[in-house]
Amino acid sequence: MLTISRELVDRIIAHARADHPDEACGVIAGPIGSDSPERFVAMENAERSPTFYRFDSMEQLRVWREMDDRDEEPVVIYHSHTSTEAYPSRTDISYASEPNAHYVLVSTREELGEEAEFRSYRIVDGVVSEEEVTITPAGSSPGTDAR
Repeated sequence: MLTISRELVDRIIAHARADHPDEACGVIAGPIGSDSPERFVAMENAERSPTFYRFDSMEQLRVWREMDDRDEEPVVIYHSHTSTEAYPSRTDISYASEPNAHYVLVSTREELGEEAEFRSYRIVDGVVSEEEVTITPAGSSPGTDAR
């Protein structure tokens, strides 16, 4: 189960809407072993594509080093789908390399209007398991911006 603050959910959705029609992507870091998403890190989609995302390798190296320096790990890895449901594609599954991370997908497809579909998954060894999401009230997590 993913427990995440309303503030962080809102920031993920806002990033997805801001980058639409391209997919948005990023990470929420937290203390190693805590399973607690705390620090929001919006990243650039190096592909600038409405159907695919990829972290810029230099930005990813910088962010992962920063997490190491702060004794953090990627608790949430998120991206958006702009015209399909919030479910991992085959490419998403093949790129999932953090077995402890929650993989959050947000759909900003047109038929949802102002709503956004927000779902979380565990992806381990190519196996996708959807998990429950508990959203805590705003202010329950620091949610500082690293961008």
